[in-house]
Amino acid sequence: MSDIYHLKVPGDERDRLIIGWMWLAVLSLALAGLFSLLLVLSRTPVIGEVFPWLDFFQSALVVHVNLSVLVWSLSFLAVVWSFSAGREIMPVGWLSLACASVGTVLIAVAPFTDGAEPLLSNYIPVLQTPVFFAGLLVFAAGILLTVGRVLIAVPALSLTLSSDNVIRIGLLLTAITVLLAVAAFGMSWSGLPSRLAPVAYFEMLFWGGGHVLQFAYTLGLFLCWFWLASRCRMALPVNARVVLLFLLLGFAPVLMFPWYYLSYEVTSVQFIRGLTDLMAYGGALSIVPVMAALFVGMIYLQPQKDEARVYHACLVTSFTLFSIGGIIGFAIRGSDVTIPAHYHGSTIGITLAFMGVCYDILIRLGYKSVSYKWARIQLWTYASGQLMHILGLVWSGGYGVQRKVAGAEQALDSMERVAGMGLMGLGGLVSAVGGLIFIIICVRALTRDRVTTDSSISGGEA
Repeated sequence: MSDIYHLKVPGDERDRLIIGWMWLAVLSLALAGLFSLLLVLSRTPVIGEVFPWLDFFQSALVVHVNLSVLVWSLSFLAVVWSFSAGREIMPVGWLSLACASVGTVLIAVAPFTDGAEPLLSNYIPVLQTPVFFAGLLVFAAGILLTVGRVLIAVPALSLTLSSDNVIRIGLLLTAITVLLAVAAFGMSWSGLPSRLAPVAYFEMLFWGGGHVLQFAYTLGLFLCWFWLASRCRMALPVNARVVLLFLLLGFAPVLMFPWYYLSYEVTSVQFIRGLTDLMAYGGALSIVPVMAALFVGMIYLQPQKDEARVYHACLVTSFTLFSIGGIIGFAIRGSDVTIPAHYHGSTIGITLAFMGVCYDILIRLGYKSVSYKWARIQLWTYASGQLMHILGLVWSGGYGVQRKVAGAEQALDSMERVAGMGLMGLGGLVSAVGGLIFIIICVRALTRDRVTTDSSISGGEA
C-alpha cells in the first residue's frame, strides 16, 4: 500500500471557496484556448497568409500566455491551498477570489481597448493599456490575499512525519515561493532605472520574479504527481521522509534569489545569466530524483479500475511532456521557435498534472458526472496534440523560423519550414480539441448538483 499524498475534502464552507477557485481556473483556461486558436491559425502555412486578424497576433499572444500560465496556474494552486487552510478569516478568502476574478476579466478584455500595444516580455508579457495593468495588479492582490490566508490559517502540523503532513508542508512551501516571487517583482521595480525603453523595462521587471514563479509551478507539479500516484495506488520506491526531502530540494534554490538581488544590478548580465543557470541546474537538482522515483513506480503499475487508469494516463502524459520540454531547453541556441517548444513542453506537462487533480477534486467534491472514459480521451488528445505542436516547433526552429512572429514574417520559404509549421498547426488544433473536452467535462460537472455522500467528502481511495 502506497502512502496517501492527497488531502481530504474539508466538507464545510471551504468547499464553496474551492469550487469558486475551480471555476476561475477552468474559465481562464477556456479563454486562453480561444486566444490560442487565433495564434495557431495565424501561424499555420496558407491560413496564416490570409488570416484577417494577423495584426492582432501579438495582443492575442500576450493574453494567451497570461491566462494559460499565470492565471490558470495560480488559480489552480489556490484550489489546492484551500484544502490545507483552516476555517479562519474566510471573508479574506472570498475577497481574494473576487479580486482574482475581476483581474482576470480585465486582462481578457484589455486587447479590445484603445491603444493596447503589446510588449512580448518573458514570463509576463504586457499590453500597454491601463485596463491590462489594472487587471494584473488586481489579480496579484487576489493571489497575495489567498497566500496570506493560507499562511495565517494553516492548521497545526503533528510531530509525526506522515504523508498527510508532507503534502501540507509542500503546499506551504509553494505558497511561500509565490510570496517570494511577488517580493522579487517589487525588488526589480525598485532597482530599475526609469530611462529604459518599455520592452527592456518590462523584460527586467518580470525576469527575477518570473523565475521564482517557475519554482512555484514546479513544486505544485511535484505535489500533483504524488497526489495522482496515490490515487492510482502506485507503489513508490520512496517513503514520506524522502518525498519531503524532494520538496525541500525543490524549494532550496528559491532561497538564493535574495543573494542575486544583493550582489548584482537587475539589468546586469550576471543577474540575467545567473537566474537562468539557477533555474536550469538548481531545478534539475530536485526534478531528476522525483522523476526517477515516479518512473520506477510507473514501470510496475498496472491500473485495474477506470479511475486509476485516468490518473495513470495523466501521470504518463504529464511526465512525458515535461521531460521533452526540459530536454529541448538544453538545445536552445538562438531566438527561434525552439524556445516556445521548450516552454510549451514544460508548461503543458504541468497543466496535464493540474488537470488530473482537477478531475479527482471534482469527483471527491461530489460531482459524480465526470466521465472517466472522456477524461482519458481528453488527456491523450490534449497531450498528443501538444506533442505534435512541440515537435513541429523544434523542427522549424532547426531551420531558423523565428519566434513571436506570424504570417509572412515567418519566412516559410522552404518545404522543411512549411512542413514543420504545418505539423505545429495541426498539433495545435488537436490540442485545442483536447482542451475543449476538458472545459466541457468540468463545466458540465460544476453546473450539476453535488452528491455529498460520506465517501465524496472523505475522499475514499480510488
